[in-house]
Amino acid sequence: MIAYSLRRIGSGVLLGLLVTLITYWLLSFSFDGIAANLLGPAANPESIEDLQTELGLNRPLLMQYFDWLGGVLRGDFGTSYFTSEPVGPAVAQRLSVTFSIVLIALVISTILSVVLGVLAASRAGAVDRAAQSVSLIGHLLPNLLIAIALVVVFSIQLGWFPATGFTPFTEDPAAWLASITLPVIVLVINGVANMSAQVRGTMIGELQKDYVRVLRSRGVSTRAIVYKHALRNAASPALVVLSLEVIGMFGGAIIIENVFALPGFGTFAFNSSLQGDLPVILGIVVFGVFLVVSVNLVTDLVNGWLNPKARVH
Repeated sequence: MIAYSLRRIGSGVLLGLLVTLITYWLLSFSFDGIAANLLGPAANPESIEDLQTELGLNRPLLMQYFDWLGGVLRGDFGTSYFTSEPVGPAVAQRLSVTFSIVLIALVISTILSVVLGVLAASRAGAVDRAAQSVSLIGHLLPNLLIAIALVVVFSIQLGWFPATGFTPFTEDPAAWLASITLPVIVLVINGVANMSAQVRGTMIGELQKDYVRVLRSRGVSTRAIVYKHALRNAASPALVVLSLEVIGMFGGAIIIENVFALPGFGTFAFNSSLQGDLPVILGIVVFGVFLVVSVNLVTDLVNGWLNPKARVH
């Protein structure tokens, strides 16, 4: 397992190098636009060229990339062209906002999905229909529409939660909870829709297998069969969906944070992409690769713990 983990980490590093190099190459076609955005409406070809020289954007592409890579290896991700913030601390600050939403939504979504999926598969009837209805509604309604509906009902009409803004936990825990409640609900609805259907389908498949019939013939209780045997075997494929949901929630944060005016990672990534803020975009790409590799690695390790057949030696 250690050798496998090291191979996955190594492949993740190579993936990061490849993705950041391709990103740098693609952004190189917009270097003129980046300089023009920095200079504003008064920009002219001469001033654009002078600024490119000052920023080092007119040097050979590989030289620029390896200079940036050398800084990353030293822990320096550069400085934002537009805000003059160091990229590393700027990304970390925004991530604290996004993590406070995504992690809570992920925990709630996982618990609800497992409960709904297991009940729907083991009891059928009204419980199954209710679980499928929840999944269908979550799939049919986009996050943007759900977010707007929640703001209209719970913020504008009822006044229970703020429509926009974010309060750090250290300043006021109650205000922090109120500011993240609606964004979390939006992510939970979508997360439960995705994961509960997978848990339900996998559990139905497990409960139809021969080992379940053998356990029943030996007098093992339905509760023990469902929670001790079937659920453990169904956890592996469900974990794959969970890992995808983690990544998907960070993608969904772009929409959610813009709707609720949250100063999180999604909003920061969106605005930086529109501006062409090269150092910030590259820092965001590095984090994206790190997130994907880390989530996949953790998923594989947990799978190996749950299912010995999945272990890689």
